Amino acid sequence: MADGQWYPPEWPARIRALATGTLTPAPAKRASTVLLLKDTPTGPTVHMLRRAASMAFAGGAYAYPGGGVDPRDDDHHVRWAGPTRAEWSTRLGVDESAAQAIVCAAVRETYEEAGVLLAGPSADAVVSDTTGDDWEADRAALVAHDLSFAEFLDRRGLVLRSDLLGAWARWITPEFEPRRYDTWFFVAVLPAGQRTRNATTEADRTVWIHPSDAVARYDKGELLMLPPTIATLRHLTAYGSAADALSAAATVDLTPVLAQAHLADDDALVLTWPGHDEFTIRIAPGGASTGGSGS
Repeated sequence: MADGQWYPPEWPARIRALATGTLTPAPAKRASTVLLLKDTPTGPTVHMLRRAASMAFAGGAYAYPGGGVDPRDDDHHVRWAGPTRAEWSTRLGVDESAAQAIVCAAVRETYEEAGVLLAGPSADAVVSDTTGDDWEADRAALVAHDLSFAEFLDRRGLVLRSDLLGAWARWITPEFEPRRYDTWFFVAVLPAGQRTRNATTEADRTVWIHPSDAVARYDKGELLMLPPTIATLRHLTAYGSAADALSAAATVDLTPVLAQAHLADDDALVLTWPGHDEFTIRIAPGGASTGGSGS
């Protein structure tokens, strides 16, 4: 493998099963992930976590805080500030209840996994400190699903600051994967006074890294990443500050990216991600990969 693109050894068999009609795609569950940004004297950095080697999927790969949507966030009234649910519905291409749940997942998962909360006591304020035993008890209750996000905001007297998020990309897990997600990627700026920490058992390391440095290390094969991660990082390298990236998010194309696989005439498997030629993989009948980033 010439770079840090990761794919599991069971993919060829599953792709063949999908191509021959013996595999039925699983439905894709909604999810959100957040590229949390912080400015430094040498340019913006992004918060990344390394998935623990013990994880069944993509162990050792670098990613961002994120996770699945909580269905309770579709219909619970959530204290809200920033763009309306209708505006988010238009931007994300879903109905209003789904838009609320997707945005809630982005904010909740960032708090659960990084200890950073994009919420405040009013529409023009944000909490500056989320440390302490009482905060940790609430975070643990969210992780355990003992507390909904709406209940968490209510008990804290906080409103979700949706204006602190910008939609950045949308990727859907390939149809041959047993666990699939329809994931919206967001960018956000680290609120003043708050600090990130590794608050999840799913990661064994967290880093703040310049997007260009992360890309270079991926290209050298030093950092493992899935296609959505490296694609969003490459996009970030165009911006000179966290605020610039957040501002640009309003016009970023959110057309979903879904990998496509087919059998070539020589029985090799060809896997492509539309619009992202660098990820094209050609897997020979014997299992070796060639071409694109899979070489």
